[in-house]
Amino acid sequence: MNANKTWEKDGFLLRSANKEDAEPYYSQIFDPLDKEAARLTGSRETFPKEEVLSFFYQSLESKDHCLFLIFAPDGRIIGESVINEIDAALRRANFRIAIYPPAMRGKGIGTWAVETTRDFAFEELQLHRLELSVFSFNPRAEAVYRKAGFRREGVLRDAVLDGDQYADEICMAILEDEWRQRIGGS
Repeated sequence: MNANKTWEKDGFLLRSANKEDAEPYYSQIFDPLDKEAARLTGSRETFPKEEVLSFFYQSLESKDHCLFLIFAPDGRIIGESVINEIDAALRRANFRIAIYPPAMRGKGIGTWAVETTRDFAFEELQLHRLELSVFSFNPRAEAVYRKAGFRREGVLRDAVLDGDQYADEICMAILEDEWRQRIGGS
């Protein structure tokens, strides 16, 4: 689903992905993927270029997927904010975000992108529910989600591995009425 949206804050851009972004998406994020980013997102560290490009193009064409890219002031792609698994009948979707370069984490960019994407989900997509999962070894991300109004709904105990240790997967969501209260609406 191509939303054709752009938001800006302090020189950073969050905008809908387009076909011209495919090669930079691969080369600036996945070649190679940062080890800590792979860990925090539950991803593997290496991906064949063809696989990444195929996924990227499919995301652009999918009716249940909104892919937004996060750009640094110098034009580099530093992350993505994604609404996927959109179920129009139930008015619900999944959310995920990643800031890939370590130097870009902890600067408030993720908080801004989470809140902006959350608002898009409720305003533009007219969702009733936006949900996500976060790993227990990523408390900074959980704090960002809480700040944006997501609430813990459950914990899948020992659901993932962090190296050789089990960790929990935390399920969170925000509902339409909770979002309206946060933004001062009725």
